[in-house]
Amino acid sequence: MLRNDYYTTSELAELMGVSRVTVFNMIKDGRLQAERIGKNYLIPKNALGIHADLTDEQKHKITDAVEKTVKEYGEALKLLANE
Repeated sequence: MLRNDYYTTSELAELMGVSRVTVFNMIKDGRLQAERIGKNYLIPKNALGIHADLTDEQKHKITDAVEKTVKEYGEALKLLANE
């Protein structure tokens, strides 16, 4: 097992912009595949369905797209989240 192929719960929480508790809950209810090593969980990068090694330019484009979407559709997104 190569360390570079996995995220810790803390790393994934930071990457996703959520708390560690949210990551643990996702593991617990089966939404997220993880391997338990002692008291810790490791989440395989390939289990996320995304390419984790994005360039800074790609990250910037994604951030811009998300910000534009939230700006244009923020109210609709809030309504959808409450359903």
